[in-house]
Amino acid sequence: MSTDTQILGGSGAVSPAARWVQLVLGLACMMAISSPQYVWALFTKPLGAALSVSPAALQVTFSLLIVLQTFFSPLQGWLVDRFGPRLLIAVGGALSGLGWVLASYATSLWALYLSYGVVCGLGTGIVYVGVIGQVVRWFPDARGFAAGMVAAGYGMGAIATTFSISASIAAAGYQATLQQYGIIFAIVGVAAALGLRQPPPASSTEVNKASGVGSATMLKSPIFWLMFVMMSLMSTSGLMVISQIGNFAADFGVTKLTVWGAAALPLALTIDRFTNGLTRPFFGWLSDRIGRENTMFCAFALEAVAMTIWLLTITDPLWFALLSGVVFFGWGEIFSLFPSTLTDTFGARNATQNYGFLYIAQGVGSIFGGPLAALLHQSTGSWTTVFAVCITADVTAAVLALFALKPIRRTALTA
Repeated sequence: MSTDTQILGGSGAVSPAARWVQLVLGLACMMAISSPQYVWALFTKPLGAALSVSPAALQVTFSLLIVLQTFFSPLQGWLVDRFGPRLLIAVGGALSGLGWVLASYATSLWALYLSYGVVCGLGTGIVYVGVIGQVVRWFPDARGFAAGMVAAGYGMGAIATTFSISASIAAAGYQATLQQYGIIFAIVGVAAALGLRQPPPASSTEVNKASGVGSATMLKSPIFWLMFVMMSLMSTSGLMVISQIGNFAADFGVTKLTVWGAAALPLALTIDRFTNGLTRPFFGWLSDRIGRENTMFCAFALEAVAMTIWLLTITDPLWFALLSGVVFFGWGEIFSLFPSTLTDTFGARNATQNYGFLYIAQGVGSIFGGPLAALLHQSTGSWTTVFAVCITADVTAAVLALFALKPIRRTALTA
């Protein structure tokens, strides 16, 4: 347990219920920004037809969303630390909803790129890094669990809107749907953000030597770069599945198969959203008890094993659906384990901006797991090669967690 658990004691004492209120508000903020990423697939067909563009050109919108969300996160984290969570996260929530509203009026591909890609990407990035930075400071004694809970809001939030958005597109069209839900998301995100506040100051008895480490110092540490490589490896494997699952399901003939009367691919996607959310608080909670690196090893190895069995049984629709869920259960926890480990190591004072730098690894993973994975498949003509690379990335990250990160962090924190 970190010594800065004194954050709830001394002159900065607050009601124990206060931090749970902050956690719920952060969860609401995350749920409000989850749909732009997780329901994008519902809009691709109507948008492509309306704008008369190819699927490849249209998918640049999604790439922009992820890149803007991640590569600008250090700046976004600095802004949150500088101006406070309430104002900046409210602005981020408003931008995320505004991006959808503006996208409803897009009559060209560039207008869609700027609205859905850039505006939504900047908005979701501010909210994501801001909320993570908040909860790891409010819960110094349970950072893994707290980060996992709010990250689960992002991973599972779209479950609440997927079916209603799909029905709205069918009944009212994609433009009206973007307008209506964009306004709803903005209102919910801003309202929740306005209830956020800074955690109380740490007690003067705090002795954690890393509590005041800033980003400039952190970036000189080999621990940070080791974590960056590990998160990039894990992001690559997970985002390969997210971006390519429709393609390799079609190539293996799974899209034409059913499980208990349900189409295998939509069933897999539904299971994935649940496990992608559930894994975050679960492994975060586990890491608070058995240690961050031990938990990383278990989770990363689980994904490697699941992907291996998945590849060997991928033409079976039942195993395709079930094992896809296990793969995501071994992947989504990176969004609770890495921010909590980073804050344990470099302290809470600059947690938001510090995590912003580490979160860039998600953007790196989106490039390797998206277009580069597609190019690897195109050049080799086999998904087996792509899977082999991703499985190797998982195993490498697991080994690094236990045999590199753990001893290096132990030495640094006891020095």
